[in-house]
Amino acid sequence: MSTLQSVPTLGTHPTAGSNPSRAETREQLAKATYDLLVIGGGILGTSVAWHAAQSGLRVAMVDAGDFAGATSSASSKLVHGGLRYLQTGAVKLVAENHHERRVLAKDVAPHLVNPLTFYLPVYKGGPVGAAKLGAGVFAYSALSAFGDGIGKVISPARAVADNPGLKTDNLKAVAVYYDHQMNDSRVAVMTVRAAVESGAVVLNHAEVTGLRTTRGRVSGAELKDRLDGTEFGVDARVVLNATGPWVDHLRRMEDKHSMPSIRLSKGAHIVMKRKSPWKAAMATPIDKYRITFALPWEDQLLLGTTDEVYEGDPGDVRATESDIQQILDEAAFSVKDADLDRSLMTYAFAGLRVLPGGPGGVEKAKRETVVSEGAGGMLSVAGGKWTTYRHIGRVVMDKLAKLPGSPLTEDMEPAKSLVRRIPLPGVANPNAVAHRLLVDREPGSRMDPLTARHLASHYGSLAFDIARIANENPALAERIHPDGPEIWAQVAYARDNEWAQTVDDVLRRRTTVTVRGLDDASVRARVEEMLGHKA
Repeated sequence: MSTLQSVPTLGTHPTAGSNPSRAETREQLAKATYDLLVIGGGILGTSVAWHAAQSGLRVAMVDAGDFAGATSSASSKLVHGGLRYLQTGAVKLVAENHHERRVLAKDVAPHLVNPLTFYLPVYKGGPVGAAKLGAGVFAYSALSAFGDGIGKVISPARAVADNPGLKTDNLKAVAVYYDHQMNDSRVAVMTVRAAVESGAVVLNHAEVTGLRTTRGRVSGAELKDRLDGTEFGVDARVVLNATGPWVDHLRRMEDKHSMPSIRLSKGAHIVMKRKSPWKAAMATPIDKYRITFALPWEDQLLLGTTDEVYEGDPGDVRATESDIQQILDEAAFSVKDADLDRSLMTYAFAGLRVLPGGPGGVEKAKRETVVSEGAGGMLSVAGGKWTTYRHIGRVVMDKLAKLPGSPLTEDMEPAKSLVRRIPLPGVANPNAVAHRLLVDREPGSRMDPLTARHLASHYGSLAFDIARIANENPALAERIHPDGPEIWAQVAYARDNEWAQTVDDVLRRRTTVTVRGLDDASVRARVEEMLGHKA
């Protein structure tokens, strides 16, 4: 791998606007009293931190792992209205989801959220007929005011022309509808950045070891830096527990007698190299409640998902051999065997859905947000979905405003009427960014078109900062791996500007090196070396 060997010490100089050091951040957290301490940096925690900081509140956010390091980076990568919700009569919910989806795609994150056409194949003897599906996808698009196109039914021949991997045996028809997709880790990092740009102070890999109380009310937390063992504390007027699968663990810190509020469902996915073009995603009904997805994503094929009760340690969740086999077996309903060869698999992952406690199977449980106030006044929130993460943030803000002693008031922005279309950092047209990256080069510099496109669609206008790093140090302009589009400048940028502390922070969540199956020992060693040269 000549590209790896050509990289020397790889960028020891920070970029402009670099994040403060961990020691500086710990000192900042320890010496102030915050209006709001958010514990948990997944989609809910980052959304609330962003909205609260926009309101002018003094906000702190900590996470025991990396930002979006668990459930929030293990999703199906979809921004969608929820077609299956229509069969339960949740018409208003689907309409609300569509609204959020289109705001994200048009105004908030057009550089990160991409349109995706879905094919829903109808097979002889399948759980749903063509007429019913045709009516369903038409209604689905109507609830989006036909903003993305009209849901319809097309012939198998037309569908196969776009997706050669579609299995045609006993295929009667294909229903078509429209949604969006994203890279969840990148959206999460950009949301953290938006919160920080609004004034929030954030720290990942900082574990809560206990809660502080004042006159019986939760008033902060004791923390331990997982990277160097430093112990410190944070004082806050209001504390939000947004720890996802760990929400009940923190609730028991507040009140050891608290009863469970949630249950967990594991969803696993696998990533495959593509053997043929996939111009559309596939959503194939397995039974009355479940759909299996085959999604073109990051130049590969994302397959999933499973839905089964999980009762183990949330920190140990992973895709097992049985999960992988189930996903492949279910994908085989509609995907040709050649596209499902195990040799094509590059990565497998699993996350946990946080569902309301209650009877019945998890596949039938409502995907709704669970909010509760504890005996010590700590507000706990869990659940929800990526599509509506901004909306959930606003709902939680309203709940926080009603807590005794809350620094929020109901007439405070954005608790009352948030400016709904504030964009995430880097907002720009990715096509325009990619074009500029290719034509506005420094003399003697070069950028591969695949790299330019990748940077534009993962960073937006912030891609120019990465290009600047590469121009200043040509070694950082080299690809991390010959088979992927990413360059070493992204590692330096993740380290200095995106709170990346570990190799997995960089390769799994700030970039797509791991999901492409390209994080070999040489790559990991080089990244480890770069992280040792922090600003």
